[in-house]
Amino acid sequence: MRQFEFSMLPWNVVFGAGVLASLPQRLDQMRLQRALVLSTPEQQGDAKRVQALLGQRAVGCFCDARMHVPVEVASAAAAEAARLEADCSVSVGGGSTTGLGKALALNSSLPLIAIPTTYAGSEMTTIWGMTEDGRKRTGRDPAVLPRLTLYDAELTLSLPPAIAGPSGMNALAQATINAQDPRTNPIVMTLAREAIAAIASGLPRVMRTPEDIEAREQLLYGAALAGASLGAGVTSLHHRLCHTLGGSFNTPHAETHTILLPYTVAYASDAVPELMAAIAAALGSTSAAGGIYDLAASLGLPTSLKAIGIKTTDLARIVDLAMEAEVSNPRPVTRDGVLALLQQAVAGQRPD
Repeated sequence: MRQFEFSMLPWNVVFGAGVLASLPQRLDQMRLQRALVLSTPEQQGDAKRVQALLGQRAVGCFCDARMHVPVEVASAAAAEAARLEADCSVSVGGGSTTGLGKALALNSSLPLIAIPTTYAGSEMTTIWGMTEDGRKRTGRDPAVLPRLTLYDAELTLSLPPAIAGPSGMNALAQATINAQDPRTNPIVMTLAREAIAAIASGLPRVMRTPEDIEAREQLLYGAALAGASLGAGVTSLHHRLCHTLGGSFNTPHAETHTILLPYTVAYASDAVPELMAAIAAALGSTSAAGGIYDLAASLGLPTSLKAIGIKTTDLARIVDLAMEAEVSNPRPVTRDGVLALLQQAVAGQRPD
């Protein structure tokens, strides 16, 4: 057994169908009495439901969370939290809403309670991100980790397959990146591999039978583990490219992860063949990169950057932005290598 270090994050997770009902009592136990509920405009109904559940414990809703957390949205939410004298935020939704709650925790020291309704997994990490002037800044800070996360699969039942599919693939990306990286310690790698197996099993079931609550729980379980592996693990070229495309080209977050993952995995394959074999086994495939591509394609999800508006003429700029700072990766990152990866991803060719 090789030497390694492992520090567990202070996760506080409650998992199970119907656990949302316990939120008021849990806030009381945490001595939080003035919650600002957060959501996107599309999930305002869910936010209002949580506000009604909290009663006097909720001081209002800010329902303008946006993808990639624009700094002006974060500033508006902080102003509203200050105006209402909120003592915490409750994010209801996916990565955009959780990201806004993290921005409030980072900039306003406002404790975050996360209620995921997608499979983003960011609620299990200390990673934050905000977009300004066409660039997305990211970092890690313990302050942004939610004080409490409620995983209630009943809240995902209204998530349509068109959103559930890319969201599940986003979670798969978080796990896969840590299952393929030699820097990841054995404990995190175990979390990542279990997450891959759970997502590979649960996601097709959710897409076929969206009303299957057990399938929803399986996928949500996998997403939680995937987020945990990223929270305690590493990022690499994959996340650098996703943040570059999202921050500078405003591509949809989950779809960007879905499309790029097979290609970033293929890029690293020759460097870590044993780890890739373990990923393939968790997927039930003979190939890690090919298995991920086949899973996305079988679910009818986008498999090319062209499908989300990226053109061949954009690639040189993407490479420039992605390589402005050094990035760790199982295979060394070179300009020619990244350009070739992106060319294949634009075309949507199945990686070997």
